[in-house]
Amino acid sequence: MSTIIYNYFFDQLGNATNLDTLLFSEHLAKYSEENKKNVYLIHAPLGDERYSYAFNHGLVVLSPKHKITFVNLGAESDEFENYVDDFMEDLSAISIKYKYKDLIGRPRQWKDSLISIVNEIDKTALDNNYFNSLFERTKLENNIDQRKVELLISLLTGSINNINNLVLDVNDSVLDKVKQKILLFDGQQTRFIYQKTDKPVIRIQGLSGTGKTELLLHKLKDLYLNHEKSRIMFTCHNKILAYSLKHRIPEFFDFMKVEQQIQWNERLWCVNAWGSGTDPNSGAYRYICNFYNLKFRSFQKGVVDFNLACSQALKELEQSDYKDEFAFDYMLIDESQDFPQSFFDLCAKVTKEIIYIAGDIFQNIFSSEKAQTAPDYLLSKCYRTDPKTLMFAHGLGMGLFEENKLQWLNHEEWEMCGYNVKDLGDRIHLSRDPLRRFEDIQNIDSIDLIPALDSFYEENSRVDHTLSVIKKILDENKTAKPHDIAIITTETNNYSFDLLSQLEYRIGAELNLQVNKAYDTRNDKPNEIFLSTRNHVKGLEFPFVICHVTHISDNRSIRNALYMILTRSFIKTYLIFSEDLNKEIYPYLNSGLDTIKKEGILDVKVPSQNEIKQIKASISKIATGLSLEDQIINILRNMKVEDIYFDRILHMIKAAVSVNNSYEYDYDDLFSLTVGIAQAEISRGGKK
Repeated sequence: MSTIIYNYFFDQLGNATNLDTLLFSEHLAKYSEENKKNVYLIHAPLGDERYSYAFNHGLVVLSPKHKITFVNLGAESDEFENYVDDFMEDLSAISIKYKYKDLIGRPRQWKDSLISIVNEIDKTALDNNYFNSLFERTKLENNIDQRKVELLISLLTGSINNINNLVLDVNDSVLDKVKQKILLFDGQQTRFIYQKTDKPVIRIQGLSGTGKTELLLHKLKDLYLNHEKSRIMFTCHNKILAYSLKHRIPEFFDFMKVEQQIQWNERLWCVNAWGSGTDPNSGAYRYICNFYNLKFRSFQKGVVDFNLACSQALKELEQSDYKDEFAFDYMLIDESQDFPQSFFDLCAKVTKEIIYIAGDIFQNIFSSEKAQTAPDYLLSKCYRTDPKTLMFAHGLGMGLFEENKLQWLNHEEWEMCGYNVKDLGDRIHLSRDPLRRFEDIQNIDSIDLIPALDSFYEENSRVDHTLSVIKKILDENKTAKPHDIAIITTETNNYSFDLLSQLEYRIGAELNLQVNKAYDTRNDKPNEIFLSTRNHVKGLEFPFVICHVTHISDNRSIRNALYMILTRSFIKTYLIFSEDLNKEIYPYLNSGLDTIKKEGILDVKVPSQNEIKQIKASISKIATGLSLEDQIINILRNMKVEDIYFDRILHMIKAAVSVNNSYEYDYDDLFSLTVGIAQAEISRGGKK
């Protein structure tokens, strides 16, 4: 089998690794990639090592909208029949285990319509024509049969869906089609979960929405089940994310029918990276210091720089009497872009087997630190957001529609972000492959631009347009609920909070709906419309997003916020902005979006080499001199301040220094001011 990394094809041949099966797999992989067709080739169900079969010339071809196809690559027909029977018996058991049987029925009810048997194959004719014929013969036309076979594929590949939320007969609304989509791992995702490796560090990288955290949870389950005495640390930088993950793990294990009880702080830790001095189990770094009897450096003791804390721990560890002992067998690190290299070096010293590291390709679209050139698994497909919305978000965020670009990537970097690149000399065309989540609704109009008046009390105001959009969403999607809608502002100034207050009042008065002010509550309220600033939406997704921005300036913080907010939606985004302040940029955006909708491409003028140098120099300057807001947020995160306080603290500090988005201030003074205001706000509970 070729060592090429495939995005559409996955194989796990088990003990069926003879020349015939390897040849069949190689030809099928080539066909799958050339035709961009998702195909899985397996010998046994994935996810449980108990499933094994003596017959080593049998394979199973799985592909959405096609029958499950058993292929005999040997001559022993009786043994092949036994293989099929045993496989079907195991598939039935898995279906019962995850309660799929309640929806799709017993095998006798679907076997004849969903299973295909290929008993003889001409191994000299394994070309595109052969596989075209094979998939044409096994194609399913009935929608319900298609959904049944996708559910069976999800069982066989370990991509378990919540059967309680699914129906077989889906109505025609876009919302229900997307919500009811049966999720299947692609080739790269499946390979990350099941491929065996001896490498001490495995890196998985991708854009936000490519499923990195979900994959880490599946890897965690695999490690916990198949390495029973292992000690596993699951960590991330952010305290709130760690808290969320720790609550997700038991739910995920229950959902995946993991029968072993979780032994917290004995076999499994899920904590943020730093930790506190009072509890050795409160953080990865804190636990390491306790395990090796190293000095723990906390924020309270004057160490703000996590890089320095980890670097000092490494030096002490080298001279420790326990340096040859291991604190963990495995580590899983999420949001790796938040960490310094010293933390990874420290983890490598204390982990016996493998460290799995997952992170975004870019910390943000203006990061000066590019992705590693060869991550072990590169997730280029964003499954959260419709490709057209993602293209527009990149175009707007990076200034690609305008004469003066704000960011520029080379061909390799565009491809790492999931783009197909067509070089036309002074222009390039960027496109994205269709995704299964949206394959049945390719003509969806996934983003609208709405210029509006800033006054709250005139016709065509931003408030009026927002209410009109909400009414339209609810009218066109009869099953939509209030919490399917999010209203998010890019700015955190007085106007934005006044806008959110006006929206809260008028949504209640005119639509009789309640809103969840997430910047205050931080709670999920299932029957309320989500209202927030940009600081409270990381990791969230909604069917519909209404994004508010006043002035689409060249400020990179605003552009990055727009990119982040626009990509929170998985059906449609509405961008509402000031008509007066964006007269110059609006035609560029409108023209760029029109090309995306009609042709499915970003048509971009290539900057000159001199312009590219200027862009990189500008970004490098920003990277070494962060904006005021980013500096404050970094300080607050290092203090482990919960993000519920961010907006008010930011507002107060900006007012105190009387400067907005400027780099001309003394960091030590800013640090002292931030600490003082943050401590005062926390002691007051953030009350106004």
